[in-house]
Amino acid sequence: MSAASPTKSKIRVVVAKPGLDGHDRGAKIIARALRDAGMEVIYTGLHQTPEQIAETVIQEDADAVGLSILSGAHMTLVPRVVALLREQGVDDVLITVGGTIPAEDIPELKQLGVAEVFTPGAPTQAIVDFIRESVGGRPSGASAPPDRASGAD
Repeated sequence: MSAASPTKSKIRVVVAKPGLDGHDRGAKIIARALRDAGMEVIYTGLHQTPEQIAETVIQEDADAVGLSILSGAHMTLVPRVVALLREQGVDDVLITVGGTIPAEDIPELKQLGVAEVFTPGAPTQAIVDFIRESVGGRPSGASAPPDRASGAD
């Protein structure tokens, strides 16, 4: 377990369904696509609170979290998840949102710290590629940018 040579491991992604939305077919399709692409996926199931989601992300040492929301409550639930993660000092987890998100809400979600919003019809491969490109270059759980790992003492 030498800090000098971090090992690259599977990308860990939490897929979560916040709020009262009872439709999870899309989330399960994404979870399967991510798993089939070689990622480790933790699916939280339906009706998760923002607190439960943030706790899962922390406990699982996730590299990314995908929030699937079809209920229209994204402007309430997403800011709460982001705030809870930030309160715990978690600022290195890639946050994505998927679902029926109106185009006019996407810029505000991105200002909050959401890396990308995937709306209905987004190809699963585009989601896989985005997560892989955004997270894939760093060791799992690594919070330091790669340039800080240079050999300077």
